[in-house]
Amino acid sequence: MPSSDTHSPLRFSDLIHPVVAGLISVIVNYGGTFILVFQAAKVAGLSPELTASWVWSISIGVGVTGLVLSWLSREPIITAWSTPAAAFLVTALATTPYAEAVGAYVVSAAAFVVLGLSGWFERVIRLIPPGVASGLLAGILLQFGIKAFGGMSVDPLLAGLLIVAYVLLKRLTARYAVVGILALGLAFLLAQDRVDLSGLQLRFAAPVFTRPEFTLNALLSVALPLFLITLTGQYMPGMLVLRNDGFKTSANPIVTLTGLGSLLMAPFGSHAFNIAAITAAICTGKEAHEEPSRRWIAGIAAGVFYILVGVFGVTLAAVFMAFPATFITTLAGLALLGTIGGSLANALADAKTREASLITFLAAAANISMLGIGGAFWGLVIGLVAHAVLNGQWPRRAARSEAGTGNVPAADAAIKRS
Repeated sequence: MPSSDTHSPLRFSDLIHPVVAGLISVIVNYGGTFILVFQAAKVAGLSPELTASWVWSISIGVGVTGLVLSWLSREPIITAWSTPAAAFLVTALATTPYAEAVGAYVVSAAAFVVLGLSGWFERVIRLIPPGVASGLLAGILLQFGIKAFGGMSVDPLLAGLLIVAYVLLKRLTARYAVVGILALGLAFLLAQDRVDLSGLQLRFAAPVFTRPEFTLNALLSVALPLFLITLTGQYMPGMLVLRNDGFKTSANPIVTLTGLGSLLMAPFGSHAFNIAAITAAICTGKEAHEEPSRRWIAGIAAGVFYILVGVFGVTLAAVFMAFPATFITTLAGLALLGTIGGSLANALADAKTREASLITFLAAAANISMLGIGGAFWGLVIGLVAHAVLNGQWPRRAARSEAGTGNVPAADAAIKRS
């Protein structure tokens, strides 16, 4: 990462794009996947107070960890709750008492703290070939790009307006394209009275402490799946998003701090939070800011927005969820177009590894689900196997490739030992 202008004075123009990128990532998170948290709370039979505490704990935890990590690293470290884990809890909480589930949250979070302190996760990340990483990211994001245009079938007026406006703004003022479609979309929805804010009441959320109970059943049926799902479905692709856009922050402090935050917030209902993947790509690419050294502001902005939602609990989360699904999916897809295109270009740039990268891209895009593990993990596994078969000793090749670009300091030592 270039550091020459990291400490230069910030101008107002430096704030607009990263702040909007942070806002969009928060809107997409709450509007797109937060419904899973409410579904899981309903299945568990939680009271409104416990549900509000879950919203408070996860929003405050995500906001604080993302803000602190972005500030310390001067890189856009976007954190989020574990979406695949929330989906898993929709079924798991039907048969697991809530206090035992909280105990499982504690165990899973403690395991992430140990993982981060061990340094093992960072060593694994460094072995992944760049082409495979880019192919994986492009495959994960592909569905979001498709859904941006799929909205034309559901709500042609709204989706068409956003798409046409995006293309025109890209031609006239590319830097303000995403800002423009966000403002235009919100104005359009308000003009059509499609976002009902009449009953909005800002009320402070109150955390409710639940004493954890530890049982073998909850350990095996909740804690272990929660750890594996979050590791493979969130941390792995999340770190690859950062690497793909040139950011080199070690995974160790990210895993450690988010694990510690999850541990502290677990008794208040937070199931797990971690580095983001999909919404992180909105903040790590050129759309957030032309200068990579300014994109960390998006991480700060996202953190502040998450904290604001947490303070007011379910109220603001419900506002984000009130946006039409077409608005959320189209906005997210258009904001990610640059990242999808860049990832594909990087994946297919090297003719020698192109086929393995293409296989990774297609496997990730297929979103394979087996053994309760999501598509990001299986796309990575298939890609690594293909790379190893087609290109020989892939760890050594990856080390040499990254040594040539200066991406991994440890690569030189690895080559000397070989």
